[in-house]
Amino acid sequence: MTNHDRPLSPHISIYRWPITMVLSIMHRVSGVAMSIGLIALVAWLYDAASGPEAYAVFSRVMGSAIGKLMLIGWSLAFFYHLSNGLRHLFWDMGRGFEKEQANRSSWLVLVTTVVLTAAFWWVVS
Repeated sequence: MTNHDRPLSPHISIYRWPITMVLSIMHRVSGVAMSIGLIALVAWLYDAASGPEAYAVFSRVMGSAIGKLMLIGWSLAFFYHLSNGLRHLFWDMGRGFEKEQANRSSWLVLVTTVVLTAAFWWVVS
C-alpha cells in the first residue's frame, strides 16, 4: 500500500532550524559536557589528595594540548549554560517570548558565552 501522491513531511535536510531550537539542544549538550567535566574535577581532587606524584601526572595530562582543549571546552560549556540559564530566568518571568526578542537574546547568549570564555582564559593565563 504505497501512495506516491502524498507530500513528504519536512525533513532535516530541508527544514531550517530556528536559533532558539539550536540553543535549546546546545543547552542540553552543555549540561552533559559539564557532567563529564565534573568527573575530571573529582579526578583532580583525588589526585591532589593522593600525593605529589599522582598530581604531577594529572597536571601533565591537563597541561597537554588535548587537556587544555578539554578545559577550554568545559569552560565554554559552563559559560554557555550560565548565559542561557539567565535567559531562561527572564522567560520564567514572562519576558522575551516575542520571536524577535527570542532571536536577539539567542545571539546575545552566544556572544556573551564567547566573551566570558575569552576573558576567563585571558585572566587565567
